[in-house]
Amino acid sequence: MKKTILNRFLKYISYDTQSDDASETCPSTQKQFDLANYVKDELIKLGLKDVSLDENCYLIGTLPANTDKKIPAIGFLAHFDTAPDMSGADIKPQIIENYKGGDILLKGNNLKLSPSVFPELDEHIGHTLITTDGTTLLGADDKAGITEIITAIEYLVNHPEIKHGTIKVGFTPDEEIGRGVDKFDVEKFKADFAYTMDGSRLGELEYENFNAAEAKIKINGRNVHPGYAKDKMLNAILIGMELNSLLPVNQRPEFTRGYDGFFHIIKFEGTVETSNFKYIIRDHDKVKFEQKKKLIADCVELLNKRYGEGVIEMTLKDQYFNMKEKVEPQIHIVETAKKAMEELEIEPVVVPIRGGTDGARLSYMGLPCPNIFAGGLNFHGKFEYVSLDVMEKATMVILKIIELYTKK
Repeated sequence: MKKTILNRFLKYISYDTQSDDASETCPSTQKQFDLANYVKDELIKLGLKDVSLDENCYLIGTLPANTDKKIPAIGFLAHFDTAPDMSGADIKPQIIENYKGGDILLKGNNLKLSPSVFPELDEHIGHTLITTDGTTLLGADDKAGITEIITAIEYLVNHPEIKHGTIKVGFTPDEEIGRGVDKFDVEKFKADFAYTMDGSRLGELEYENFNAAEAKIKINGRNVHPGYAKDKMLNAILIGMELNSLLPVNQRPEFTRGYDGFFHIIKFEGTVETSNFKYIIRDHDKVKFEQKKKLIADCVELLNKRYGEGVIEMTLKDQYFNMKEKVEPQIHIVETAKKAMEELEIEPVVVPIRGGTDGARLSYMGLPCPNIFAGGLNFHGKFEYVSLDVMEKATMVILKIIELYTKK
């Protein structure tokens, strides 16, 4: 199975599928269709039914049940796109067989993937690792997930003696820019529940994620000659800095972990006349999440009282919510995944996602959808890598979940 996984993964990452948050189309980049069409052809060749790729780059298909036993329809999902943070074009992967520990050299002046910076590497001694060459990201997020789902389906097709219920597969665009399920048709998908294969380290099983909001802030300054600026100038840059200073320092990402929430400034551009800031706001606890939104709104109000109404304009928008509320009523989804891992001698690591997932939004759309590990680490940059051994285990978890629901 490893060779199949490796060859399939290398093929998938040869496609540049980077999404673009500045685009207003769906998908945000047409090149995501290149991989989508390739995977569509794979699904058809495997004999899946109702395979469809729509105009928005949503691909779904069905592996019909091969038993009359009443079994829930289980979905598995992953996303096509890679992050805008770094190029995903012309990826030149490095394959390190039987990793023995220590530094892995990448291109660039003293650029290396080192356990001294990334201690998780030590968990993969003896594994086959696939890394970048240091000039692009790798694309394991989430082409590892696509690989695992297709490989598991292929295994079932090639072993018809293995009984199973209806299996649904779905692949989406634009997850990396927060639009992954904007146009996903849950009714058409027709799964009772699903799993996203979009996690990281071996054993990860996630059904809690951040509540998330985005704050876009425009500061309208007043620029006059600095020699005559007294009582006239409003420096938009300085007002923005003042606003940032009002937010709690210990609630920045670099000082938080676990269930801690944060304010994260992700963009600043501006002049004395006009400046624009962008924040993301995160918290697992809904009450604390609302408090954070109120705090930034209060800061804006305070500074508008100080400098004049309308000097600061803010648009505050919710992005997604903690899926826990929607998954817990069907907690068997999580318990079955845990049991699948345990039967494969994988220790389940049930942790909250310090981020978001398509599964969160899908859960609020009526499709409960926890997230399972896919094997990649250091996503979105040149230090990204994936363990082939962990990818194989993720594939086996998919098969084991299907088996467990068949036996129930």
